[in-house]
Amino acid sequence: MHDVVIAGGGPVGLFLAGELALTGCSVVVLERDPETASPLKALPLGLRGLNAGAAETLYRRGLLEAMAQASGVDPQKVGADPEATEAPSPRELGHFAGMTLTAADIDTAALPPRLPSPAMEGFMTSLEAAGTVLCERATALGAEIIRNAPVATVAQDAGSVLVTAGGQEYRGRWLVGCDGGRSTVRRLAGFDFVGTEPLFTGYVAKVAFADPGQLPLGFHLTPNGMYLRTPFEGHVGMMDFDGAAFDRSRPLTREHLQAVLRRISGTDVTLNEVRLASTFTDRAMQTTTYRKGRVLLSGDSAHIHSPLGGQGLNLGIGDAVNLGWKLAATVHGWAPEGLLDTYTTERHPVGAAVLDWSRAQVATMKPGPNAPALRRLVHDLMRTTDGTTHAYRNTSGLFHHYDLGSEQPFVGRTAPDFRFEDGTRLGELLRQGQAVVLDFSTDRALHTAAKAWAARIRYAAGPARNDLGLGAALIRPDGVVAWTGEPAPDPDAFGQAAARWLGAPQS
Repeated sequence: MHDVVIAGGGPVGLFLAGELALTGCSVVVLERDPETASPLKALPLGLRGLNAGAAETLYRRGLLEAMAQASGVDPQKVGADPEATEAPSPRELGHFAGMTLTAADIDTAALPPRLPSPAMEGFMTSLEAAGTVLCERATALGAEIIRNAPVATVAQDAGSVLVTAGGQEYRGRWLVGCDGGRSTVRRLAGFDFVGTEPLFTGYVAKVAFADPGQLPLGFHLTPNGMYLRTPFEGHVGMMDFDGAAFDRSRPLTREHLQAVLRRISGTDVTLNEVRLASTFTDRAMQTTTYRKGRVLLSGDSAHIHSPLGGQGLNLGIGDAVNLGWKLAATVHGWAPEGLLDTYTTERHPVGAAVLDWSRAQVATMKPGPNAPALRRLVHDLMRTTDGTTHAYRNTSGLFHHYDLGSEQPFVGRTAPDFRFEDGTRLGELLRQGQAVVLDFSTDRALHTAAKAWAARIRYAAGPARNDLGLGAALIRPDGVVAWTGEPAPDPDAFGQAAARWLGAPQS
């Protein structure tokens, strides 16, 4: 019996497999596709955005440099100056409903404190690059990956889950569905999936234009929808507000795509050839819970939305890093009561917010007689300092706040990348997936108390280059601050926080 069976070998399933294997769990990943490579995963159709929060998660597991290089990005352009003492202002922001936003308009003073780190910016990647890096990590840590194994049945009892996939049976103590927006696990396990129906059919294609100059690069909102051209040769995207009437079982012919593009763009553009194409919609749905018994969901299996704003991959990585250590703690038997259920209570609101962010963009882009007035209003609001800052807070992935029942401003947020005077960074201390206690006190006040959780906590002490006024901090394995201490930290208060998240002290 495996500790965990994961259905779905995309980036989210593979990242989760690595998280679990890092802690010594036995993991098998069941992937329906027979081959790793796919034209839909490669550039340009497989293009995806990693926000700063996802980059930070990769950095904390030692994966940032490999992911950047696989994505064709210079890792140094993602991080801050190694000798910087203050976090630099953001360089990139993106768009809202096709409206480009300027990072220089962000009010950094209105954001929670950050410290310089090797992960300050997001970057573009592809599903192929992400899958390659995360697959190598998962297999190197001992996870087993089985391809050509689509899930057919799921049955759980009090102590395990039995999965049939690819004609074989696999039993695990837990099953996690990471099998995408049309999740078989979600359906077979009986999760409620609720939300809003789509307004448009989206298209993404690689084509050969007769005259590429007819369609300029960038986002273009028109009276009939939106089209996008990227610098990749022949890469075009469209949103046709047809109520998602296009039947996905129909072939994506050159004639159909050309007719849609002509109507949306208002040009007589001609497509000589369609080399690759796929469709999507803005259907926005979410399960009411992320756990039913011994079955959990992560990534698109738990929530789907339009790709506007590029939040899907980032949301899934956030799910996986939150779930991984909690499920591992449960497998190994030291999880405090209710720990696994905090996966839903913490991540469900984040998913709901991303769905609403997507819905708001769709509503702003929808054609109609009142659309130009709405777009002008939203554009003017978004271009203000407050509006731009609000957009950055909602899309960077750095400023989620989990309600952990504390009034301390750092608690429940991703930790700044504290750096000791000897150069050691918090991100480096988190690479083995353990919790970390940072003790900045002059007398190592928490040294003895931390020994009670020695196998679950990495203790690091010494003066910091910038401690942001803290005397100590307990950082969960996912990089979230669980507790902070004053300049003279209280060992008893630390012990209560450690027991809450890391279980009873070891004998």
